[in-house]
Amino acid sequence: MSLRSAVLVAGFVLAALNLRPAIAGVSPLLDEIMGDVGLSPAGGGAITTVMVVCLGMFGPVAPLLARRIGLDRTLLAGLLVIACGVALRGLDGAPVLYLGSALAATAIAVMNVSMPGVVKQHFPTRISVMTGVYVSAVVAGAAVASAAVIPVERLTGFSWRGVTALLAVPALLAALLWLPQALRAQPAQPSGPRPFRTVLRSRVTWYVTALMGLQSLTFYVVLAWLPTIFMERGVPAEQAGYLLSLTNLVQVAASLAVPVLAGRRASQVPYVVGAGVLTVLGYLGVLLAPTTLPWLWMIVLGLGQGASFALALLIIALRPADPAAVTALSAVAQSAGYVIAALGPLLFGYLRELSGGWSVPLTVALGVLAAQIVVGWFAGRPATLGPGRLEEGRP
Repeated sequence: MSLRSAVLVAGFVLAALNLRPAIAGVSPLLDEIMGDVGLSPAGGGAITTVMVVCLGMFGPVAPLLARRIGLDRTLLAGLLVIACGVALRGLDGAPVLYLGSALAATAIAVMNVSMPGVVKQHFPTRISVMTGVYVSAVVAGAAVASAAVIPVERLTGFSWRGVTALLAVPALLAALLWLPQALRAQPAQPSGPRPFRTVLRSRVTWYVTALMGLQSLTFYVVLAWLPTIFMERGVPAEQAGYLLSLTNLVQVAASLAVPVLAGRRASQVPYVVGAGVLTVLGYLGVLLAPTTLPWLWMIVLGLGQGASFALALLIIALRPADPAAVTALSAVAQSAGYVIAALGPLLFGYLRELSGGWSVPLTVALGVLAAQIVVGWFAGRPATLGPGRLEEGRP
């Protein structure tokens, strides 16, 4: 591998590592944040909800930026805005907390949509492998953030504000490493609205959008509320954070292996359905026996959620014929999908307040997972999004 290729891969991986810490780093500190800022459980859940809403609302900005300045420069801009957002939310007051979170999430939204196009543009012959690497890095970033924030808080003596502001550092390092790619001449982007017209006419687009939305909803519920669920069952805060980190670490392995295996087949149906079933089993464990072998439920849950996320992104990268169409499909699927996902943490907090426990919210999540398996069956069928047409096959 040449030095240029090594820098490209390293910058790509480090950029992906920054796509979740700004969100995952909130969950273990949520009780402290709520107490300091004076938020209710629904208000605490709304931090994650605000971020996921931004993931949905601002994803369509990515194709517009990519057409104007190129995918590589769009990615660089996203990293710089993440750094600004996480630094801002460490200032005093609930409005600044939500504003900084929204700013960081807006940048993440743009990067989320751009990354599958970057894979198609820079690694056209290694889409399955690099999708696995990219998703694994995303999940690893979440795992490290959720595991490290409390130990870092205790080690440094910082409050939650200082600890969350430290998340600007890896974003700035990633921007520095990606800078050589952004300084190079950018590939020409196709003109006209054809990619959006093509993907909007495709049934596959809406199957993939539903899959992305439903699997993201159950993922962000876990990210926002899992430590709180465990702590309300008597698990110490630090151990609850480690359990969340465990499920995220398992997602790294699943998201690295599953795209490589699934990418060898025209149909991803068996993998999508299997991933949904594993997620159901993990949720059932948290519902029925959260303090009995909790590490086992976290492993099963991590396998299911990691595979589901990776498969949704793999399908986005595989179906279209060119990077512009990938970015368009990614914008539609991720934007609408994250709007669906945004309901999860807020709805869970609201159901927790109404029911006084976690049985009702977790049961609702099982219903969501059943719907995920159904739409995943349709999304996983072989299909090709080509110029002006859609060709579909059987599983």
